Amino acid sequence: MNVRRKRIQQLVDDLLIRTKETNPPINVEAIIKELGIQVVRQKYPKDSDISGFVVRRDHVTAIGINSNHSPVRQRFTLAHELGHVLLHPPTTQELHIDRQFSVKFRDEKSSQGLDLEEREANLFAAELLMPRRCLLPELSQNDGIDLEGNTAIDAMAKRYDVSSQAFAIRLSTLGYGL
Repeated sequence: MNVRRKRIQQLVDDLLIRTKETNPPINVEAIIKELGIQVVRQKYPKDSDISGFVVRRDHVTAIGINSNHSPVRQRFTLAHELGHVLLHPPTTQELHIDRQFSVKFRDEKSSQGLDLEEREANLFAAELLMPRRCLLPELSQNDGIDLEGNTAIDAMAKRYDVSSQAFAIRLSTLGYGL
């Protein structure tokens, strides 16, 4: 099964229009709250591999993030978990607690992109935080930008409030070889 790129792009475009988020940095937490989803910050031990999780109970959904992570990591995790909420309904394969909770943790497997749902959530996060509708016109206007230089990537990553690594990956997936 393949990643649903077109569906994810359309979902993000519709979400950005609906929430009137048109310029970077995208306020992902405001989007989440506007959708009626709670955000929970939880401190985990420094050596924990937990970045975030989704909890669904009755008609309440909450996204939890590891507050020990950097702000840009937290933003990506929020967007990633929102991708799970919007793209992946709860299944019996998720961890269930008290039979009423469905929890899906962001972990090492998700960051490696080995699981289809994790790849889709990563793409959703990249599309949301670095929307092509903002990024592509900006890149075409800056035709002389040296994308191989870390300075340009760092500056644009800062503008989108993401890590330089996430920004470089996004450029690569959009066809800008680095």
